[in-house]
Amino acid sequence: MAAKEVTVRVPAKVNLQLSVGPRREDGFHELATVFHSVALHDDVTAIRQPAGSGISLTCDGEGVAEVPLDSSNLAWKAAQLLADASGVTADVALRIHKQIPVAGGMAGGSADAAGALIACDALWGLHTPKQELHEIAAVLGSDVPFSLHGGTAIGSGRGEQLTPVLAKGSFHWVFALASEGLSTAAVYQECDRLREGKHVPDPYVSDNLMHALRVGDPVLLGKSLDNDLQQAAFSLRPALQRVIEAGEEAGALGGIVSGSGPTCAFIARDADHALDIAVALTSSGLVRSVKRSFGPAHGARVI
Repeated sequence: MAAKEVTVRVPAKVNLQLSVGPRREDGFHELATVFHSVALHDDVTAIRQPAGSGISLTCDGEGVAEVPLDSSNLAWKAAQLLADASGVTADVALRIHKQIPVAGGMAGGSADAAGALIACDALWGLHTPKQELHEIAAVLGSDVPFSLHGGTAIGSGRGEQLTPVLAKGSFHWVFALASEGLSTAAVYQECDRLREGKHVPDPYVSDNLMHALRVGDPVLLGKSLDNDLQQAAFSLRPALQRVIEAGEEAGALGGIVSGSGPTCAFIARDADHALDIAVALTSSGLVRSVKRSFGPAHGARVI
């Protein structure tokens, strides 16, 4: 009997390294990045609708006033693309429950798109091969393929070409959430402005970072965190630099702006250490809220 609804849980990500190369002719940048999924999740539910209903979308949770509820939403686009590719009619109600920060540099919109792909594929009984889902995900955005897979992976090209990374153990994270989001496009534009006239090397992945992941060393990992977009995020939102400093003063092993920001991610030695950092950041008055996570997490999966 066909399911009436399917719910998929999908994780946020942090870029342990984001190396941004020169701007390409197509307007994108060549990237070398290390994606790492963390246990902050959105739940995406696909609910069967009568023929001719089309797609509808609702959303609840933190910061959802900024989330579009029309065809500009990546989850809506994902459902439509999957239907078009499979020759079915996209009659589905999508319901998103958000815990991942909106416009926070943790791929919340991409996670929702990945969740919608898996949920609709299951709801419609399509059994789409993984490679085809990956190809649709890559059309939707650079972070969407990783949101399907989770774990830890190197992203190249625009970030959509993935190579899994063997990472030993798990790491404790503290995320400082900002009161308002940052536009990814604006951060990349500011990065280009700051680097104008300068030589921009090809992107690369740090050997020290790879070693830290292989041996599961949080101290070395903290020292190896690196983000070429961080200065651009600081330029657009100077308060973020004070957040990073506050986390480091609280004893974090390392801190970084996550992706294009404005969420700031800090690595801790263990759960108690993460709690201490979280308390210090909360009391600093610099952040809207703080969340803790222990990862990596699985990719998008039916629950």
